Amino acid sequence: MNKIPSRRLGQTDMEVGILGLGTVKLGRNEAVKYPQNFTLPEDKQVSELLALAKDHGINLLDTAPAYGSSEERLGQLLVGQRNDWLICSKVGEEFSNGVSSYDFTPGHTRFSIERSLKRLNTDVLDIVLVHSDGNDLDIINNFGTLDVLTDLKQQGKLRAFGMSTKTVEGGLLAAQKSDVVMVTWNLQYQEDVPVIDYCQQQSVGVLIKKALASGHLSGDTQTKQQAPHAQSAQQIDQSLKMLFAHEGVNSAIIGTINTEHLLANINCVNH
Repeated sequence: MNKIPSRRLGQTDMEVGILGLGTVKLGRNEAVKYPQNFTLPEDKQVSELLALAKDHGINLLDTAPAYGSSEERLGQLLVGQRNDWLICSKVGEEFSNGVSSYDFTPGHTRFSIERSLKRLNTDVLDIVLVHSDGNDLDIINNFGTLDVLTDLKQQGKLRAFGMSTKTVEGGLLAAQKSDVVMVTWNLQYQEDVPVIDYCQQQSVGVLIKKALASGHLSGDTQTKQQAPHAQSAQQIDQSLKMLFAHEGVNSAIIGTINTEHLLANINCVNH
């Protein structure tokens, strides 16, 4: 089977497939920014999606406490195959009753990590990112969140940490203090490229979010049978080729519960 390429994640000892699987759609379908409504998939559908991803060399799963029941579901579905996956979770954002709230304090950060370990049924999180509310510099400078993650890494609770940023300034500062930074990059949004350039120079890992503009490039829907339209497929191809032409990009997180779309994305990076 034709597997996707992998790249080393910054200066860590982790090799990540250049496509990662985002799992927000496993646990949350309210207050999301996708172009189509969708229902949460059954366990059988998720297991098939995970098996397909693994068979094609995808080994990075991106989740978060703010993704509804995503962490708990992964913890159950990955029993017996934990060593096959690198799990990236987050701290800072909570989601309940349809509303997000944020807490970047040291106490909540430690609580969140312990909760994620329990939910994911694991002893260690491979990557933990601060789930920014947009005030990147304030979080880094005034809350000590990254310092707590440094401590937890030394304790063996996590292998690498960083921040999912929303500003160029925040991305650059996070890169100075972290193992990995997650930034937005797609055909419609390219403001964070200077952060990627800097990370490449400093050998800091880079994960890309919203690589397909939250599904707006792919026309992602809940139906497994509906493959992307030709124009969407062309845009996906252009976007992914743009991302991976930059050697500083280690992996792009693509969130889908549609096996046809997942295969289309895999095919884009394999030709």
